[in-house]
Amino acid sequence: MSRIPTLTSPLLLGFEEIERLIDRVGKNGSDGYPPYNIERVAKTDGGPELLRITLAVAGFVREQIEITLEDKQLTVRGRQHDDKDREYLYRGIAARQFQRTFVLADGIEVRSADLSNGLLSIDLVRLEPERLIRRIEIGMPKSRA
Repeated sequence: MSRIPTLTSPLLLGFEEIERLIDRVGKNGSDGYPPYNIERVAKTDGGPELLRITLAVAGFVREQIEITLEDKQLTVRGRQHDDKDREYLYRGIAARQFQRTFVLADGIEVRSADLSNGLLSIDLVRLEPERLIRRIEIGMPKSRA
């Protein structure tokens, strides 16, 4: 079965990258762990728009979390290892791994990350694109010989 492209309008020229991003997001199936919030942080002093991703990563320490940015894809991975020296009578908190991926738009940059009280906060900044207006001159037709 062949895949039908999403952006097939002849008026949408050069949007193949957006279609690839849509495919990438669709393949990012997840079990919902860890839960997360995405919030818009109020602008201060006319600065750029800030966004914050907050993930609930209770039980993880900095050394067990890896944040990478590759090709507009922000990936957060957590790896915990079982402590073999402990003997549990009941274990309701499992040592588990996770991977959570976010696809970032053009102009979004990662500013910082912080882990505090079991919450991992990743601050992003949305840079204002430079608005260019350009006049296109209409040339003379080329003679056909």
